Amino acid sequence: MFETFELVSNYTELQSIALRIRKSIIKMISQAGSGHPGGSLSCVEILTALYFKVLRLNPDYPEDMDRDRFILSKGHAAPALYATLAEFGFIPKEWLNSLRKFGSPLQGHPDMKKVPGIEISTGSLGQGLSVGVGMALGAKIQKLGYRVFVLLGDGECQEGQVWEAAMAASHYKLNNLIAIVDRNRLQIDGNTEDVMSLEPFVEKWKAFGWMTVEVNGHDFGEIIPAFQIIPYISKPLAIIANTVKGKGVSFMENNVDWHGKAPKHEEAEKALEELEEKVCELV
Repeated sequence: MFETFELVSNYTELQSIALRIRKSIIKMISQAGSGHPGGSLSCVEILTALYFKVLRLNPDYPEDMDRDRFILSKGHAAPALYATLAEFGFIPKEWLNSLRKFGSPLQGHPDMKKVPGIEISTGSLGQGLSVGVGMALGAKIQKLGYRVFVLLGDGECQEGQVWEAAMAASHYKLNNLIAIVDRNRLQIDGNTEDVMSLEPFVEKWKAFGWMTVEVNGHDFGEIIPAFQIIPYISKPLAIIANTVKGKGVSFMENNVDWHGKAPKHEEAEKALEELEEKVCELV
């Protein structure tokens, strides 16, 4: 039933998909006139690796009980997820033109009742990992084989609920739960370490009883091997993915101003030109 598992076999094709997703993000947010480009662009490789190499999913069977579950805890990065779902086949690509428009299923944050492939409605930061704990524990109780993957922002890891969930996951030995942190080090008010320091971040996850791996969140050669250890773990897995906010667009990279600001037409055109140049480099 999961014919789409490991659909892509080489990193060049994954890079090509990631560039298409980035272009869709820029177009969507620019057309909408609002949205969050910085944090959407920073998690593109993570989502690409998950959907095209790791997750056991088939868009033809979205309700299959054995499907893996993915939760976008950083719900404001919805454009990245929508673009990925369109590439993967869950939703028509035409939907992307309707982001944040009245009556559109593609709201500013994911809505599980309106968009196929969305497991849980997210938006209030800090809650996604708790939902993931519940799903993973449910799989254990029902003796089902699915895994639960939760993508968090590093800014939301300043919230206490995240660490309560982390503690519960360790207590219940949820080795079917994987948390990926988009560690781009910027949040709406500035650098995470200035707002509320997270360091020593990797050591914190280890102290809470998680198997912890640190990777370059834009390098498929590091991201995918981190997921390949899942069958061998006896505790929950935290993957700390070091990323660049606004990745792929030079004037957005590491610029907190682009946390929640839509590019104007001229800015979007410039961004798309940069991304198209990267596409040409892959050919």
